[in-house]
Amino acid sequence: MFIQTESTPNPATLKFLPGQTVLDAGTADFPSSEAAGKSPLAERIFKIAGVTGVFFGHDFVTVTKDESTEWDHVKPAILGAIMEHFQSGKPVMLDAAGDPQSGHAEHSGEDGEIVNQIKELLDTRVRPAVAQDGGDITFHGFDRGVVYLHMQGACAGCPSSTITLKMGIENLLRHYIPEVTEVRPVAV
Repeated sequence: MFIQTESTPNPATLKFLPGQTVLDAGTADFPSSEAAGKSPLAERIFKIAGVTGVFFGHDFVTVTKDESTEWDHVKPAILGAIMEHFQSGKPVMLDAAGDPQSGHAEHSGEDGEIVNQIKELLDTRVRPAVAQDGGDITFHGFDRGVVYLHMQGACAGCPSSTITLKMGIENLLRHYIPEVTEVRPVAV
């Protein structure tokens, strides 16, 4: 098994490509070791000192490290953990808890049509691009013109995430949906 790695715009995050499907559908975010209980692979990666976050996409694993840890020290251990997991035949997720849905928060109310347009633009224009960088951005809410988005994987804590939100996503949504006035990140 050959696992490729790619840098991301977030220097604290690396993207690992095992050359096979990680999740059949959706994404899974593990911002702490406590959240990793439903994934044998995430648990295995969190056992490595310095790992602070794990994120799964369709064909990649994104790992975030703390500031005091050097990639040269943890990257070989992460590569080994991913390889051992896939060779073991164990599932990536223990059950359907891997969120096979869209990842977006539900929204009901008078703004339903606007929210559907926002989700459609996120799914077709934004999420594929941020997945290339090892992350995901999902809809969290819409209130009085403000769109609230949840950033995951490499996007969470990325130094360029504010620019991505304001200059990229906000401009895109405002262009197509006049009711949108602003985009803000949320921590879930």
